[in-house]
Amino acid sequence: MKIEDVAKTAFAMPLTSPSFPMGPHRFVDREYLSITYRTDPAALARLVPEPLKVPEPLVKFQFIRMPDSSGFGEYRAAGQIIPVTYDGKPGNYCHCLFLDAEAALAGGREIWGFPEKLAQTSFKVETDTLLGTLDYGRIRLATGTMGYKYQTRDAAAMARDMAEPNYLIKIIPHVDCTPRIIELVRYNFEDVKLKGAWTGPSALTLASHALAPVGELPVGQIVSATHFVADLTLGLGTVVHDYMRG
Repeated sequence: MKIEDVAKTAFAMPLTSPSFPMGPHRFVDREYLSITYRTDPAALARLVPEPLKVPEPLVKFQFIRMPDSSGFGEYRAAGQIIPVTYDGKPGNYCHCLFLDAEAALAGGREIWGFPEKLAQTSFKVETDTLLGTLDYGRIRLATGTMGYKYQTRDAAAMARDMAEPNYLIKIIPHVDCTPRIIELVRYNFEDVKLKGAWTGPSALTLASHALAPVGELPVGQIVSATHFVADLTLGLGTVVHDYMRG
């Protein structure tokens, strides 16, 4: 391969067989169990990077099932999302995310900067209960439950929630392990088609782990829970702050 051909063809690792296709990516029947809870304000202040601000000590623990996603196929995820503001406007900061599929993990990290690690997740209905679990190796990190479709949630409120921007910290190291890229990235969900949304009684249990520290944001009071299904497009990102430039 000639030098000029490398620049023309390179998109992602590996050079001649990228782990994922170019985005954006369309998701069909993407399904969430999202449990919002109060946590320790001091922990949030330590973990959420400026210029993002935390208006309330809230965390959303989400279990997500993706049965049909273009380029990524079928996979599951779980993680912690923190409601924040940027320039005074509401949004969501993805603090940590765990996936069970290599293509989606590689694409999420390399393109947008999703804070992803490999783990095992489960999302299913157990009789009258919606159940989400997260395991790191053989250790259970999270268990979330909700009464299955107890009450329909207002579609307009869900649409407002899903229209909010989302934020990530994208980090790419140099070959000497010094940072080469540190950016605050913003992205949106696009072309959202909500197919159903429900709420009900819920519970969430988190465990401590040295390498998957979801327990750093401990569960206080459960505020709400939502189960919803939607078709959506994961839009490409925009850099809103470059930490290397101060």
